[in-house]
Amino acid sequence: MQEVTIGIGGAAGDGLDKSGDTLAKICGRLGLHVYAYNSYQSIIRGGHIWLKLRVGAEKVHNHGDQLNALIALNQDTIERHAPEVEAGGVIVFNADKFKCDPSLAKKGVTILPLPIGQITAELVKEHGALIPVMQNTVALGAVFYSCQFGLEKATDVITDTFKHKGQKVVDLNVGLLKCGYEYAASQSKPITKEWSFTYKARPFTTGNEVFALAAYAAGCKFYSAYPMTPASTILHWMCANSQKTGILVKQGEDELAVMNMTIGAGIAGVRAMCATAGGGYALMTEAIGMAGIMEIPMVCVEVQRGGPSTGLPTKTEQADLFQVYGASQGEYPRLIVAPYDMADAYKTIVDAFNYADRYQMPVTVMSDLLLSEHHETVDREAFPAEVKIDRGEIVNSWPEEKGKYKRFAFTESGISPRALPGTANTLYVNPSDDHDEESILISDMFTSPPVRRKIMEKRMRKMENLLKELTPPELEGPKDADVTLVTWGSTYGVVKEAAEQLNAVGVKTNILCIKYIYPFHAKEVNEILSKAKKKISVELNFTSQMARYIRSETGIGMDAHVNRYDGEPYTPAELAQEIKDKLAKKPSTLDVTEADAKEIAYHYLRTHNGEKLRPGKIVQESVNGLGEPTWYIELAERATGKKSGYMKVGLRTGATYTVDREAEPSAKK
Repeated sequence: MQEVTIGIGGAAGDGLDKSGDTLAKICGRLGLHVYAYNSYQSIIRGGHIWLKLRVGAEKVHNHGDQLNALIALNQDTIERHAPEVEAGGVIVFNADKFKCDPSLAKKGVTILPLPIGQITAELVKEHGALIPVMQNTVALGAVFYSCQFGLEKATDVITDTFKHKGQKVVDLNVGLLKCGYEYAASQSKPITKEWSFTYKARPFTTGNEVFALAAYAAGCKFYSAYPMTPASTILHWMCANSQKTGILVKQGEDELAVMNMTIGAGIAGVRAMCATAGGGYALMTEAIGMAGIMEIPMVCVEVQRGGPSTGLPTKTEQADLFQVYGASQGEYPRLIVAPYDMADAYKTIVDAFNYADRYQMPVTVMSDLLLSEHHETVDREAFPAEVKIDRGEIVNSWPEEKGKYKRFAFTESGISPRALPGTANTLYVNPSDDHDEESILISDMFTSPPVRRKIMEKRMRKMENLLKELTPPELEGPKDADVTLVTWGSTYGVVKEAAEQLNAVGVKTNILCIKYIYPFHAKEVNEILSKAKKKISVELNFTSQMARYIRSETGIGMDAHVNRYDGEPYTPAELAQEIKDKLAKKPSTLDVTEADAKEIAYHYLRTHNGEKLRPGKIVQESVNGLGEPTWYIELAERATGKKSGYMKVGLRTGATYTVDREAEPSAKK
């Protein structure tokens, strides 16, 4: 498959999001597939922002392994990412402000400094001085030439983006695009072969936008949330489109209020949804149990991020499984489901509303920052406007001759007739205490162990029937595989490609992706995993939570675990290598790698020296009197490249032992 990966780096406030969005829209209109991953900080301005867009002639499921083109919007990006560009690639930046030391680039990489002032001189004469963010458009033009995307669709997108500001602004930005394109054409060669464009337009969207769109399609009429990354953009979409969709949107003062309002809307009879991140879900959990005992249909989207506490607000993780599973005290019927890609996210939300109504229970949809916030092109067919809507056993009338209405009637299915407020002859109390068929409390004066037993059994019978409706997981890949990779949620995309890479080199690999967490298909999972030759779990958490959950439900343990918990998602190649190492029984290590040492050095320099220094040569040293081997890292001035001290980082602990900005170390390197 023909593909190219473009990285855009800068600081918050440098306009990366707009540049990336423009690039993706252009590729989407050309009929290409795009997957974008944005690694950003939780501040409005500053910090290091890194956006990767993988563009392919066929569907791409993750941000990939390689980097072919780099647009550097500041010096820090050149220092950090120029070495990642593969041979045959290109590095583009504003030569009036920054420079790229040739030693930073791999052999065969084209360094393309753009003399912005020179090549835009005529535009400045006509339109006046350029604002700094306009360097982005010139750089985009250069990359459009390098990647052979052409200017036609680029011009269309730029026109659509700026036409509300008038033709003069459109002309300026189209002119900037052409300046970069023409300069690159005069100074370099394309880095890709020509594409076969299909011009099939596809939406370029995020998981959170898909969740919101699916809720609208499913008939959601009430949405509540308290802003919390990475769930906030669901609220943004709902607010922006509330007039068009007819969805009442309410921002609560906290997550407790959010959940209680959502339950109230469910009692009132409308389809209701809320969303939050792990910290907000922690506040919601008592109320979720209340929805369970009251048998209230509602949907909650829980978007995982790095924890605990505030943790990593803008980084991804899959560490909330046991929190969601253990939400609230006691036992009650509910559904917990984790969609694995954009198309599945849409279907999952539609199904979630139907299951919630049909079984009169809360549903939690587990996402994570990667699925919720990454942008991706998706075929329109994945988002049907007309979907099945099943409201379940709603009572529209209750004639007196039917006898007393029992909201929690003991039934074989466990599902009782549900009357909406205002229905004649159906007055009842909806208590958070346990109760009998008529909703009379059995928790105080009228205690009754047999009634408690039967109401509990009634509620939990729903789970037996629900499990029969849910599609059990199936193996994907060769049946006689050497290794089965077990995963869940958004990690599926990278596991899928890693499996393809392993199969290509003769390591037969298949995948088991768990979607439905509770109730759980223990029988089917047991049958699959008991036949697997080797079982390796792949998760973005420290303790292999899904693997532990599977073991608790089936008694089957994994042969090995692959875990990442630094806030970033895996790439296919690094995951495939870890799988190979596990199969070869290569001893695992948590030692600080050379790349890690470089990042630790960058962290120290950013927090103590601003943008003045960068890490240079890195070597290991063992005899140092510090109790562990260390990385010796030379520090260099960014402006001159002149050596300006050193620092030492522990190989095992990652501790910063020594920082000397002047003297040479006495220890032998």
